[in-house]
Amino acid sequence: MLTNLMDKVAARQRINSLRESLTHHDELYYRQGTLEIPDQEYDALKRELAELESEWPELTSEASPTQHVGDDRTEGFAKVKHRERMMSLDNTYNEAELREFDARLRKRFPDRPLPYVIEPKIDGVAVCLTYEQGKLVRAVTRGNGVEGDVITANVREGIPDLPDTLAGDNWPELIEIRGEIYMTLEEFRRINTEREEKQLPLFANPRNLTSGTIKQLGGVGGRRLEIVLYGMGYCQPASFSTQSDFHQAVRRWKLPTLEQYWTANSIDEAWKCIEKLDTLRHDFTYDTDGAVIKLDNIALQAEAGATAKAPRWAIAYKFAAEQAETTLESIDVQIGRTGAVTPVARLKPVLLAGTTVSNATLHNEDEIARKDIRPGDTVVVQKAGEIIPQVLRVITEKRPADSEPFNFSAFLEARGIEAERVPGQAAWRLKGKGDPTQTRRRIKHFASKVCLDIENLGEAVVDQLVSKNLIHDAADIYRLRVEDLLPLEKFAQKSSENLIAAIEASKDKELWRLLHALGIPNVGAQSSKDIVAHFHSLPAIMRASTEELEAVEGVGKIVAESIRDFFQDEANLDLVNRLIDYGLRIEQEAPAAADPGSAPLAGKTVVLTGTLPSLKRDEATAMIEAAGGRTSSSVSKKTDYVLAGEEAGSKLAKAEKLGVQVLDEAAFRALLGG
Repeated sequence: MLTNLMDKVAARQRINSLRESLTHHDELYYRQGTLEIPDQEYDALKRELAELESEWPELTSEASPTQHVGDDRTEGFAKVKHRERMMSLDNTYNEAELREFDARLRKRFPDRPLPYVIEPKIDGVAVCLTYEQGKLVRAVTRGNGVEGDVITANVREGIPDLPDTLAGDNWPELIEIRGEIYMTLEEFRRINTEREEKQLPLFANPRNLTSGTIKQLGGVGGRRLEIVLYGMGYCQPASFSTQSDFHQAVRRWKLPTLEQYWTANSIDEAWKCIEKLDTLRHDFTYDTDGAVIKLDNIALQAEAGATAKAPRWAIAYKFAAEQAETTLESIDVQIGRTGAVTPVARLKPVLLAGTTVSNATLHNEDEIARKDIRPGDTVVVQKAGEIIPQVLRVITEKRPADSEPFNFSAFLEARGIEAERVPGQAAWRLKGKGDPTQTRRRIKHFASKVCLDIENLGEAVVDQLVSKNLIHDAADIYRLRVEDLLPLEKFAQKSSENLIAAIEASKDKELWRLLHALGIPNVGAQSSKDIVAHFHSLPAIMRASTEELEAVEGVGKIVAESIRDFFQDEANLDLVNRLIDYGLRIEQEAPAAADPGSAPLAGKTVVLTGTLPSLKRDEATAMIEAAGGRTSSSVSKKTDYVLAGEEAGSKLAKAEKLGVQVLDEAAFRALLGG
């Protein structure tokens, strides 16, 4: 009896510990869109808790994470109840457990055929769309399964291809259609590339970025989202007998749906489909982390029923993420143009998911401390979303005997980096704006090819100018003289004159280049072009209110607020006024109203993809803009043309799906009149 009591005390302690840990991870994942541990580790914790609660039923609680789905509801959004519960799925990582799932169903339905549908499992944000009389009336997150957040406005803004009206006329009076909101790998890379150019911390994976984007108050900030629809909730009148029938209806209604799904008459056939999916999934436009196996017969689904949080007629088989073991040789930092200090792991090169990995993000000081990461450690690395390498965990048993915890503050101090932690955040930023490293970043950006394009003012030259105190910010470039350059390494009379001439020529570059060169957070090249095309002068942009800025196509609340904040800073105003005094162009004439003959792309949007035979991307962009058009990074129903070269990829497929006209280089040149 005493032993049993001690066992129960130990079980209670472990159950409480697991519940606390899982609640913490649920809060991070569902409300904050972040992860601290991989899915498999999280699932193992939840499975252990479920087993303990099964062994000790008197210790089970309705508040336990095993008894409900993760809750994604947040403040600031209206709430609405689902007509039918939105549940999550039970997970498995091995074939044996998948076959146990089949055995349970065959025991429940011993004399019935059990056909299955096998679907790709999309790693996104669950959503429920309500269509009444064929019209979209509401988009709601899963929430706690009973009630979710209304995100209709963000869905319409971020997913312009989602039809407001179902095609045809053969649809139920009212139907809840479930699916996942996701971000394509291409869009994720685009956003991270822009952040990398601005030396901002990179997002970890598409799922986390999608979660954060769709739950932003005030819009999605110009980010492109996608949706895939595959599930049915409430339906009146009941119209479908099988899941396969529903899939076919979704396609008839012209809704975004699965690229592919399979049907199988047995678990053996289903397993073959899963293996096939594993070989195909890397070519999909979204991140697929497994397969979902469902009973095809909807009547049998209803008979099978559900547990407190998951249906008994479906299960998710999750593919194991590829991992590798290597040595963390050192911890370094990257300093962004805005002064953000981001830790980076320098790894002994290792092959992972088809590429050689030698660096991995460590995110911030708290992440290093939580995982107790130290230089010299043997670590397990994994590509989050098969894109961004991250340090998953430390193999502590292989840790050197003389290892000591990593002190981030002391590390920065030893390297002479004067930085401070941002109050209430895990981020560090450089103190003041006069830090030489930050100054170099800003000036290099200002002079770069995508900004003022000052020829010969490259990294090595900027480093010399800053280190010798010849320039302290971008405006100082315009007071340089030939005699200032002659003492510099690799400078003679002619090269000095050439650089001064290039600096002088940059004064007359397009206004959008100057706006981009200022380094306003979240404002890239295309945003700069759109803003200048709307306001036509720098003073008008500086005076514009947040509402006026948001009226520009492609500018959301985040970008608008970044611009307002930038021009309300006295140091930034001083820099801009000095640039104006030095004679840089601050006006941009509005283009004359073009007729189709003189501007064949007037008012048209063109998306570039792939490698063209003779045109570089910037050359093609310049030709599009000269012809009155604008470029976009993603294909939508608003796209007029897709200019496609070799290895065009998913953008070409999307264009063909939407019926957007595709041009090769020859057709493009012909359209522009040769």
